[in-house]
Amino acid sequence: MPPPLKVELLPHNPRWAEQAKAEGETLASALGSILLAVHHVGSTAIPGISAKPILDLIPVVTLMSALDARKGAIEALGYEWWEEFGLSGRRYCTKNDPVTGRRLVQLHCYEDGSADIARHLAFRDYLRERPDVARAYDQEKARCQSLHANDSHAYGDCKSAWIRKTEVEALAHYRA
Repeated sequence: MPPPLKVELLPHNPRWAEQAKAEGETLASALGSILLAVHHVGSTAIPGISAKPILDLIPVVTLMSALDARKGAIEALGYEWWEEFGLSGRRYCTKNDPVTGRRLVQLHCYEDGSADIARHLAFRDYLRERPDVARAYDQEKARCQSLHANDSHAYGDCKSAWIRKTEVEALAHYRA
């Protein structure tokens, strides 16, 4: 299990989208034809709200077994491989700055067709389209940071009920 991190929330940085695109291209070079898409999700993908300065990416692969066979290629890019890390059907990988140790990227890898992909994309797009909901999320994140400033795991747990409720709304919106 990756150790908990200090929770640092920064104002939105437009460069995060560029960095996500560049990291996606690096992953495409390493994984080749098994990689179908790389989606930028999480707070760094939502303009106007604060975020931990860590990119959350969803690499979508043809088959999870094909990704598992390329574990070494992912690790060669500087990622640590954490298996499912509590979510069945996912492969979770983290990349830290080799000098500072600061977390840079988190990969949430899923096989094409996983419902978790739609869930993440619906949440992201819903907040992008609804600034009032995005502001409410920003407030929830600030509240959870004030309670768990030195424990990213507890911070994530703190905001999970808000996220789950909003994901249900987002999925219903996109299915309608």
